[in-house]
Amino acid sequence: MDLKKKRVTIYDIARALNLTASTVSRSLNNNSRINEDTRKLVIAKAREMNYRANSLASNLRKGKSQTIGIVVPRINQSFFSNVIAGIESITNEKKYNLIICQANESHEKEVKSVNTLINQHVDCIVISISAEGGDYTHLQNVIDHQIPLIQFDRVVDEVESLKIVNNNEEASREAVEHLIAAGYKKIALLAGPQNLHIFRDRKAGYIKALRAHKIPVNNNLILDAGSNNENDADLIRKLLTLPEPPDAIFASRDDFLALGVLEVANDLNIKVPEQLGICGYSNENFTRITTPSLTTIDQHGVDMGKTIAQTYFDGLDDKSDETAVDVKTISIKPQLVVRASSQRK
Repeated sequence: MDLKKKRVTIYDIARALNLTASTVSRSLNNNSRINEDTRKLVIAKAREMNYRANSLASNLRKGKSQTIGIVVPRINQSFFSNVIAGIESITNEKKYNLIICQANESHEKEVKSVNTLINQHVDCIVISISAEGGDYTHLQNVIDHQIPLIQFDRVVDEVESLKIVNNNEEASREAVEHLIAAGYKKIALLAGPQNLHIFRDRKAGYIKALRAHKIPVNNNLILDAGSNNENDADLIRKLLTLPEPPDAIFASRDDFLALGVLEVANDLNIKVPEQLGICGYSNENFTRITTPSLTTIDQHGVDMGKTIAQTYFDGLDDKSDETAVDVKTISIKPQLVVRASSQRK
């Protein structure tokens, strides 16, 4: 097979039939100005030559690509894949396509992805920023190109755009209060990167719950897990081998961190939930099948994705200016999912 074979265009069909390119184009688009015999002749020749319409070029001539670009930190986390699934369930109905980019928690990759999407003339860019952080002029660049920007989950406050978020502080407070109610007294926090607003909010919820129940905040029990999973086991082992170790751990970064807690606890012969309670965040699929199953927080990713897409399309219906979306924040309430890892009582 010749991989360098040139794509067939309407000009190739026109030359083969000795017609004008405009006649071929109108025939392929069922224009009423073209007689039926000519239309059938053009369609037959197009099939013979394996012609495929360039929908992007056609849509750009109409001033839109009917494509939405999405940039996520990681695709292999169920929350982000669920958000994408939720968006796609709406875009399919609207006959829009998605271009999905993965930053792998790299700011450099995130910037490159955004610039690529701008160059692809997408109609909207949806993004959850990477943990690495950095300068966010690339997000303002989206707005400057008059492309609607929608931030979700991990958002940048300084960039004015539509934002779809969870109430992370409230969800974390509820999770820690559940651990307190289950009889745990020395609750540790494995926090995510504190340069991101969502993880600062989760830490604030943890502290708020402790103070509400008059439990002193012990800084020795608060560790920043960062975003490098390779260091998780060492960090957890350090926490569980303290002279006065915690009797519960809230892994507020994600469920992968909570799974790491369970694995290290098993290595150290610490019984869960009798000696150690565990709560994660994001309700990954594996949390149902671990032994014991893991308590976690469901962020309702599919609902968030549907809200992102529906809000965008509602904005198109309401406005003559298709480059604008409302600058506002929509909050979706997460749900505490209590399972065996935290049920000591």
